[in-house]
Amino acid sequence: MSNSSAYAEAPAPIVVGHYGRDLDTLAHGTQGLAALTEALAERGVSVEELLRGTGLTAQALADQKLRLSHRQKIALFKNVHRLTPDPAIGLIAGQRQRISDFGVYGYGVITSATFGKAIAFGIQHVRLAGPVFEKSFRVEGDLALFEGRAMFELGPLLPLASEFWFSSIQKLISSVIERPFEGRLLRLPYAPPPHAARYEEVMRCPVEFDAPLMQWQFDAALLDLPLPNANPMMADVCADFCRRMLEAMDTEPALVRTIKEACLASVGALPRVEEMASRLNLSPRTLHRRLADAGTSYQEIVDGIRSRLAIEFLERTEMAVDDVAERCGFSDVSNFRKAFRKWTGHTPGYYRDR
Repeated sequence: MSNSSAYAEAPAPIVVGHYGRDLDTLAHGTQGLAALTEALAERGVSVEELLRGTGLTAQALADQKLRLSHRQKIALFKNVHRLTPDPAIGLIAGQRQRISDFGVYGYGVITSATFGKAIAFGIQHVRLAGPVFEKSFRVEGDLALFEGRAMFELGPLLPLASEFWFSSIQKLISSVIERPFEGRLLRLPYAPPPHAARYEEVMRCPVEFDAPLMQWQFDAALLDLPLPNANPMMADVCADFCRRMLEAMDTEPALVRTIKEACLASVGALPRVEEMASRLNLSPRTLHRRLADAGTSYQEIVDGIRSRLAIEFLERTEMAVDDVAERCGFSDVSNFRKAFRKWTGHTPGYYRDR
């Protein structure tokens, strides 16, 4: 095993993705899909064509709060596969990814102290990004290894899904470390496609096709690399918050869990109940009733997330109260102060002093 102190806190191996194989589970955010739709639009494929048969609209897909089912995401990939005039579209679209599109999840990654800690945070909380692969990460000697396998039978979609995921991660890692990321070897369990030569151009490493497994190797020494946007205090806040939220969600009803995951992955203000009901294909009345049956309400869920996040920022950072209010979705700090006192019985200053 590597002696990297930067990665010593992370378990090895880390395995993620075992959270249900139900095709209708709302497990995917829209984060990252803009890169795919933009790349196809430049090649003459309209968003309407791309979304046909998925049950989604162009307006909905632009909503960072939307959650997609596995079935919808697979249908989307089927349309990409059928419509694209460029067989390397997955590789191309992946290179358009932006870390800023990934909400609290992305903020936790980019503010990590080292690359190793960023990986530990990113892969342990990958549920918030809604993958189509089960993934693991481990270190063997001087090699760091990402491994993956499809959660569902993807058939002819496997190359496209693999290209998009690996290209996206390569670009996001390059954004986090602010320099081109180069692996040692990418191994893929399918025959080389006609555009195989473009893999090495994008991934910046040798690629082995017809491999017995899906594996991405890189130099384990990179785990100690300090990150240029490191803010360990903020990274710890995000990590602890996401960890506790995910742990709590594991024991909650599926509907409550889905709503909380959507809120954690959202960018900016949390969704209103009407928006969430629409994304879940429910009427607001039905959503309220189902949450009441689960012993909670939509407002309680949103207030719980906001209050816990606000307390984290107030107790563990030096952010101004105005900034904390904005991070929690309030445009007016006086409204935040009133809401905070209602949630906790105390002022923000009480938690800041504490």
